[in-house]
Amino acid sequence: MAFITILRLKKAILLLLIVRSFSSSAADDVSEDDSRAPKYPNCKNPFVLVKVKYWVDGVESGTLTGLSARFGAILPTWAEKTSRFPAVFTNPLSGCSTSLSMLNQSAALTIRGDCTYTAKAEIAQSGGAAALVVVNDEEEVTEMICSKNDTALNITIPVVSITKSGGDTLNKSMVAGKRVELAFYSPKRPLIDFSVAFLWLMAVGTVVCAALWSDLVGCEQNDERYNELSPKESATTEAAKNASEDEMVDITVKSAVFFVFSASALLLLLFFFMSSWFIWVLIVLFCIGGVEGMHSCITCILLSACRNHGRKTVKMPLLGEVSILSLSVLLFCVGFAVFWAVKRQASYSWIGQDVLGICFMISVLQIVRLPNIKVATVLLCCAFLYDIFWVFLSSYIFHQSVMIAVARGDNSGGEAIPMLLRFPRFLDPWSGYDMIGFGDIIFPGLLLSFSHRFDKANKRGLANGYFPWLAMGYGLGLFLTYLGLYLMDGHGQPALLYLVPCTLGTAVILGLIRGELKDLWDTGVGSNSSEKSSGDA
Repeated sequence: MAFITILRLKKAILLLLIVRSFSSSAADDVSEDDSRAPKYPNCKNPFVLVKVKYWVDGVESGTLTGLSARFGAILPTWAEKTSRFPAVFTNPLSGCSTSLSMLNQSAALTIRGDCTYTAKAEIAQSGGAAALVVVNDEEEVTEMICSKNDTALNITIPVVSITKSGGDTLNKSMVAGKRVELAFYSPKRPLIDFSVAFLWLMAVGTVVCAALWSDLVGCEQNDERYNELSPKESATTEAAKNASEDEMVDITVKSAVFFVFSASALLLLLFFFMSSWFIWVLIVLFCIGGVEGMHSCITCILLSACRNHGRKTVKMPLLGEVSILSLSVLLFCVGFAVFWAVKRQASYSWIGQDVLGICFMISVLQIVRLPNIKVATVLLCCAFLYDIFWVFLSSYIFHQSVMIAVARGDNSGGEAIPMLLRFPRFLDPWSGYDMIGFGDIIFPGLLLSFSHRFDKANKRGLANGYFPWLAMGYGLGLFLTYLGLYLMDGHGQPALLYLVPCTLGTAVILGLIRGELKDLWDTGVGSNSSEKSSGDA
């Protein structure tokens, strides 16, 4: 009974992660323009990210990231077209009065505070500075704007803000008496982002693989994998079948609505109380779900290839007789998840995150099922409205997109939530990642899995089935998502805005054309109806 309790706990964790898994597709972008920041005739430059290269005693030492101001000169896009200027701190540091330091043809460094940004820029420019760098007092770049009174503004030098740590880096070298030089430029992202194609393949591949999983590996995603861990608990085939049905979770209309409200509550909780320890809770939950999914997938694949080897057992304390194969796979999966958690900040950590995430989602899509199109319509329509509200409309209430803020970890000291598939922008001068949330894969994936079970129960082929058309619809919806991402200059998109019409809409239209919408709507394929449909076929 203790073992069954563990299974129930794992299922509860899976469902918790499903509720949390709503997330939009997003990509970092050079343009950081904020429509809420005021613009005036002489103060309407877009906010763009700036690379600040620095040299110490003539040796290139690194690059800082800054943000341009609403005013001042537009920076070049190529490093070769910019000039190097010696860095000089203003005296006083606030830069609010004529500097006692010689600023002629230098990059003047000043700290935030005491006067307006435009006043700092005008004073630095009048002192002969070639550029102004404002060091923020926090670990973020600040948006430097104008006021309504700055009607006669005539600032012709570039003005850039950098983080506190960036200023400390420069100050450390300058205090040591070393010569520091700066150069400013703002490279553009490539027109075509090939990383999106790989992310598209991962998402579509995950959905299709999850729907076809039992056909591909010949292993049902149920208690069989745990029965391999503890063989004595599977005395008969009938008992195993009953255990399988117990592990399946059929979504109802009420639970579909509950998912959306629960996800909203959790999203707000993360938005307001996001912290490093909260992120660690999510990391631990992600690792537990990832280990469960990875163990399930690997065990099923190995058992389908060499079923006899999975019967060898060994006695373990507390657990008793367990399968050597399953235990070995479990230890490997735990080690993999721990290694990812420790190295999650490394440049290659996206690989481990994607492997754990894909395995988790495949596992979830074997356990959670949609019984018919009626429940699918309620779930996906609620998710559709949820995604649009929290990505686009929440900024009017909370002054920023709640979904994007949580996905990027804006309030967590740079830590991002792990419930995302990521792929790095290898050809992008700004690096960064393209991302898609688990919810954008799991929720349409539930519909695709339902369509495959419906086709299988009614012996449908490629021509008269629903699954092939919904798979193509999902691929098209994801393509439209990234097209919208491109047209919106990289600002996060609610992927379900495109995915729901392309998947649910396809199913409904096909059902109407074929005269089968009533069967799809009411009967569908559930725990009992699948057997009935198979018998009728």
